[in-house]
Amino acid sequence: MAHLQLSKWPYRDINIRVNNDSYTFISPSSPDAPALIIDRPTGDVRLSDGSLNHAKRATRVSSIAGILGVIQLRLDKYVVVINKAQPVGRLKGHMVYKVITTEILPMRERQIRDPDEDTFIELLKTFLTSGPMYFSYSIDLTNSFQRQSQADSSQPLWMRTDDRFFFNKHLQTDFINFRNRGSRSQPGTQPGIDPFILPCIFGMFEIKPTTFKSTPLTLVLITRRSRYRGGTRYFTRGVDEHGHAANYNETEQIVIFNDNTSSGLQGYTGSSDMQSGKFGASGQDMQIFAYVQTRGSVPTYWAEINSLKYTPMLQVRSPDAAFTAARRHFDEQIRIYGDNYLINLVNSKGRERKVKESYEQMVQTLVTAPKERTEADRISDEKYKLISPDARAQEFDRLHYVYFDYHAETKGMNMHKAYDLVKRLANEIDAQGYFRGVDMPANREGVIEARGFQRSVMRTNCMDCLDRTNVVQSNFARHMLDQVFWELGLMPRGTSFRDEDPAFEFLFRNLWADNADVVSKAYSGTGAMKTDVTRMGKRTKLGALQDGRIGVTRYFKNNFLDGPRQDAYDLFLGSYQPGVTNIGTSLVFMDRRPVLIQSIPYLLAFSVFIVLVGIFTKREPTASALPIRLFILFWTVVSLWCLNFILTHGMLYVNWPRLNPRPYATEGYTEHYAKARKAPLIGQLVAKHERGLSTARYLNAEEGKKRIE
Repeated sequence: MAHLQLSKWPYRDINIRVNNDSYTFISPSSPDAPALIIDRPTGDVRLSDGSLNHAKRATRVSSIAGILGVIQLRLDKYVVVINKAQPVGRLKGHMVYKVITTEILPMRERQIRDPDEDTFIELLKTFLTSGPMYFSYSIDLTNSFQRQSQADSSQPLWMRTDDRFFFNKHLQTDFINFRNRGSRSQPGTQPGIDPFILPCIFGMFEIKPTTFKSTPLTLVLITRRSRYRGGTRYFTRGVDEHGHAANYNETEQIVIFNDNTSSGLQGYTGSSDMQSGKFGASGQDMQIFAYVQTRGSVPTYWAEINSLKYTPMLQVRSPDAAFTAARRHFDEQIRIYGDNYLINLVNSKGRERKVKESYEQMVQTLVTAPKERTEADRISDEKYKLISPDARAQEFDRLHYVYFDYHAETKGMNMHKAYDLVKRLANEIDAQGYFRGVDMPANREGVIEARGFQRSVMRTNCMDCLDRTNVVQSNFARHMLDQVFWELGLMPRGTSFRDEDPAFEFLFRNLWADNADVVSKAYSGTGAMKTDVTRMGKRTKLGALQDGRIGVTRYFKNNFLDGPRQDAYDLFLGSYQPGVTNIGTSLVFMDRRPVLIQSIPYLLAFSVFIVLVGIFTKREPTASALPIRLFILFWTVVSLWCLNFILTHGMLYVNWPRLNPRPYATEGYTEHYAKARKAPLIGQLVAKHERGLSTARYLNAEEGKKRIE
């Protein structure tokens, strides 16, 4: 192979040539660069001289936006390509794209359909269609601006990424392995594949060129969802043994001045003091102000177990069991962010209290000589509870626990009281600071020159890390944005931009409300609650009704639709790998419940239909009413019995994940199945149908990665 010119940036233009024996990817703008070839049907990866691949006759040639990766399913490997990407805006001059449409290309054409393989493909398609993923060819979206300022700009883009937020990394495994080790025919490192590796983030990205009091600026909000412990609301809680918390997201609020690349607005010119770290002097250097927050599930072992009840059963294990996992979690958080302020918003009373106490016991165990302080008011006996170390003797003494009784304080539509938490922590937030950087016009590498760093982070959680969490995070972000405007002299100290510029206030509120909806849809399947507070600044009756509708929708989705959604996460993120895990010939997705148990919901629907027909069907005036009344009464009794059976044995009707069953699902299924065998009317019929018991064995088998028939 001749000398090849290599690029550290992903290719902006890729053509795919489909042949019977390979998929060939080339960049028309880089004719001297190597072509990427994936052999069919083996899926082996290799590089070849791009000019030599035009001789083969192609069955299809098309242009794509990028390669999402390669995934091994049960029977075959598939290449996932991005057919269409939508530009969403320029971040520091670099265009950012949202993945719109993808295509899954098989290594071999299947002549016989396999039900499981078809289901795997449908799960993948559904995930790719619904998942908000973003990428850029020329800027690292996985890292905050502060981390970017400390990165090695000489490395290829994918090597600089934050591993937590490189969401398609599992699909890129074949490419990364080939890059690091090569293959039999091409041993050694293969830097020529670097431009084909395209990192994507999953979450929220919005960029808004606007003005504040006639000063042009760009407001950006990025939320990055972790690829670890990904999943849905009730099937992914707490922390795993590796220290990864469920629903973990990093949110970065960015304000950019002199950003002429994102809009036609004129830049803001300050004084010469800005070159020494103060804003205000002549010159058009791009000024960047970024503030990072995190959210994640309470890092202990706990779960909420669906059984068709509106409020699931809560299971909280001893904090001692999760001690090692919590240490790993906070070790990473402290290493990346510095001091962590652990903002806990769960209820101080009722079922959530167990989770609160579990978290507090964990913090008390981790820090040295913990000091507790509780502050009460007329509304709550425990408005605030603070746990902090008495000294800095070890790493975990950088943890500062802050409890705020959110629901008690904001009860009765007093949502403005949520801002009391910001006032209580004003000194800590001021000491925390934010990242300040300058992007010089002559800087071709795009490296940001840091002028100030954020020294700690607010890690906020409630039960779901959705609704309450987003309200509080938006309040922290508001306070920090006020500070930026104060320091730039754009408004007097002590004032807030909500009073200075109503149009900017409206944009800010809607930006954070959009963030709430995106994070919530990924985890719970619906938009967020309490968005009226974020969008309008107050609780409204219409917002309360909207929250009621969302609550009912979440109930149905979390009980009857989230099993496949969780399976899709596990498949895409590599938590379940069909090519390795799927041992044997039995079908993974087959419903192994007894037909009798499966039929009861259908009998319920039929009986309700018959009752409605009986009620609304017109009768002859001379006809006797007694037969139809007995008929309606009989089917009413049948429908009530069916409903009672379903609710009593709810865990038999929850749509559980099939790929990585939860231990509590196995236990609960066994318990509810045993109850069904003892049911007065159909217990003996169920007991004779041993197929039902195989489901419990099947779940245990999947958990142990072995198939027991």
